[in-house]
Amino acid sequence: MANIIKEQQHILDKLSIEKLNSMQEEAATAISSNNNIILLSPTGTGKTLAFLLPIIKELDADCVEVQALILVPSRELAIQIEQVIREMGTGFKANAVYGGRPFSKDKIELNHLPAILIGTPGRIADHLRRGSFLTENITTLVLDEFDKSLEVGFEAEMKEIISALPKVTKRILTSATQAPRIPKFVGLNNPVYINYLLKEDREEAPLLKIKTIISPTKDKLETLVKVLCHIENEPAIVFCNFRDTIEMVSDFLTENKISHGCFYGGMEQKDRERTLIKFRNGTHQVIVATDLAARGLDIPEIKYIIHYQLPLKLDEFTHRNGRTARMNEKGTTYVIQWEHEKKSEFTAGAEIEILQNKPTPKTSKWETLFISGGRKDKISKGDIAGLFLKQGKLHKDQLGTIELKNDCAFVSVPAFKANEMIKILNNTKLKNKKVRIISL
Repeated sequence: MANIIKEQQHILDKLSIEKLNSMQEEAATAISSNNNIILLSPTGTGKTLAFLLPIIKELDADCVEVQALILVPSRELAIQIEQVIREMGTGFKANAVYGGRPFSKDKIELNHLPAILIGTPGRIADHLRRGSFLTENITTLVLDEFDKSLEVGFEAEMKEIISALPKVTKRILTSATQAPRIPKFVGLNNPVYINYLLKEDREEAPLLKIKTIISPTKDKLETLVKVLCHIENEPAIVFCNFRDTIEMVSDFLTENKISHGCFYGGMEQKDRERTLIKFRNGTHQVIVATDLAARGLDIPEIKYIIHYQLPLKLDEFTHRNGRTARMNEKGTTYVIQWEHEKKSEFTAGAEIEILQNKPTPKTSKWETLFISGGRKDKISKGDIAGLFLKQGKLHKDQLGTIELKNDCAFVSVPAFKANEMIKILNNTKLKNKKVRIISL
């Protein structure tokens, strides 16, 4: 494998990171010198990079088999870790496998095995049964968000997977909440704990404010609209507990002309991914979601978390709030509470926010376009930018975020230019491939 970049500073430069934080430095050192590590640190502090750097240093460039396996509880987290490894530019191949997409896609990608395989327990167990890859060279096992992946629902698959990994010598477990009991089948012996959950162990206490908003009505819908007007179109996630609730909230927001996306387990994987793409590029400023959005999403800094409904467990409340106040940035959590509702212990001591009467947020100036070509067609972000700037005659400040996938791409453009771009560029050639360009 040619041109392997292992030097840490080169990787940080590619990720536009000046230096590691204290947690990342301590974790990287501990992982390099110990075989059993439990890393506890809040959401958004950079745990993924903390464990990837020492893992990549130990990879054998001459080995053509899987060497490290990363197990995650959700598809979105698998996709995010794969993307981070790709952006690190080390030359080592990584692939994410997960339920909700055709097995044939996995098979194509695993024809050339990655050095690092990331996946959800169900899909990884399925691949092991099919013999998609050998386990003899897998010496590193990571259980990311292990508090979730070791829950009862995953236990049988996790046992099956771990028992099929006889050569594992290094085990790394990470979580953003206090560690639950770790089952014996994980094989963790005398682990080294790195705990940054306690305020005194961190560079700064999180700048998170938790506030209560009193709703005069039990359904809280009108109050939610007022909250979204109050925060003036800043990025926010509205958390609900159930799919039916999300659909009800979504319908009400649509009636009140508040642009938003939805994110929950019952959606098709491609629709969930497109919700996140629109959120990242500014087409939507609001996502209405279940707890599925509380962990491992690749989304920009969020200033506000809104609990339309509170979760049942404190851990999930913590994970939801972890989507804001990340990396020592400020963030606010709003809990909407019916005036006759019993106050939750989660919000003990929270101040009451008085909402200001503000107009409905303006519709986003951006619109997302879909392009029917991606990396497998040898298309790059530069190719897409060239198409829109030269052929589409967009100004540089009119070209928004470009996201490149394996078989497609997405680009945000000013909403008033979207139809014009489709008319000019649809069915044109991009890297010798005729591509469709349509509104998403």
